[in-house]
Amino acid sequence: MLIQLLEPNFNHHDERGSLTQLVREGYTQINVVASVAGAERGRHYHKKNAEAFFVIAGKFSLTVSKGDIKESYDFCAGDMFCVPPHVSHSFYFREYTLLVGMYSQGVENVDGTKDIHTDSPDFTQETEDI
Repeated sequence: MLIQLLEPNFNHHDERGSLTQLVREGYTQINVVASVAGAERGRHYHKKNAEAFFVIAGKFSLTVSKGDIKESYDFCAGDMFCVPPHVSHSFYFREYTLLVGMYSQGVENVDGTKDIHTDSPDFTQETEDI
């Protein structure tokens, strides 16, 4: 398995609603990503960063690859997973989706470059961050 399925660190539910603590440590950059149905994102990999995701709402398909290994997954609200460094990842959003993306080190390097690489043979077109 190229990705790691995760569970939130803590969940609390009562008559007021819920509180979900995703992580206590290990991530330095946190993003909230909203994507419309039919959108594609990703099509890249990171050399230094592990990137974890928590799906707040919506549904999407994830394709990951490394070398000769290619895997596909479907995720929905409440799912959580981590893509390790050097694993190419691409998202296809089946409906409006809101998710949290967490980078282990952050993508901006000190020299101004980014740890976002599109030179994987699986992904040939230019893309944007997640």
